[in-house]
Amino acid sequence: MLMQHSLQQLRTLHLEGMARAFEEQLTQPAITALSFEERLAHLIDRECLLRDGKRIDRLLKAARIKAAAACLEDVDYRAGRGLERSQIAALGTGQWIRHHQNCLITGPTGSGKTWLACALANAACRQGLAAYYVRLPRLFEELRIAHADGSFSRRLMQLARMDLIVIDDWGLAAPSAQERSDLLELLDDRVGTRSTVITSQLPIEHWHTYLGDPTFADAILDRVVHAAHKLALKGESMRRKEKA
Repeated sequence: MLMQHSLQQLRTLHLEGMARAFEEQLTQPAITALSFEERLAHLIDRECLLRDGKRIDRLLKAARIKAAAACLEDVDYRAGRGLERSQIAALGTGQWIRHHQNCLITGPTGSGKTWLACALANAACRQGLAAYYVRLPRLFEELRIAHADGSFSRRLMQLARMDLIVIDDWGLAAPSAQERSDLLELLDDRVGTRSTVITSQLPIEHWHTYLGDPTFADAILDRVVHAAHKLALKGESMRRKEKA
């Protein structure tokens, strides 16, 4: 009776991990060989593991990662792709995010830019960092709507708090004056405090021309390219190889 009461109390306190571990202990006679401190440590560890798992699930859901199954362990290092194991391993530690650096991934269509960016976001979430994936055209549309309904400042603040933002499909269409201004506002809030991944078919040296206005282009690129890890993917389309 006392055991059932303790289980109920644990669940009332929303300590589900401890409750499950306690139930398991009750069915394992050998557990009595452990000291009170060891049994308590086991209960606490299980609670922490459960909470960490739930937090990671929440982060992954909020990140809206396009290639949800992408992970750095599955990176294809075949010859000619332009990827180095040491660089990917370093990015996988997440230290570049904690140091508020950026990552710029360029390459032709189908070279795996989006997949790799999603794998980086996935790794960030699994390390307890908040990430968010968005295509640049969709981001511009989102901010345009935010201007219209008066939520622009609030949305910028939300994005500024994200440890990592993945901006996919940079460079597909020239931005308008308002879009350039919005992009600068977003990146200015993040420079030196958060990290951004950008994927683009355009080589970095063409980004200034793509942005159009020289003054805005200088300001935007100064906030993006400085302290950035650069990955230039090469080779044939990964999609064609998969079909083959």
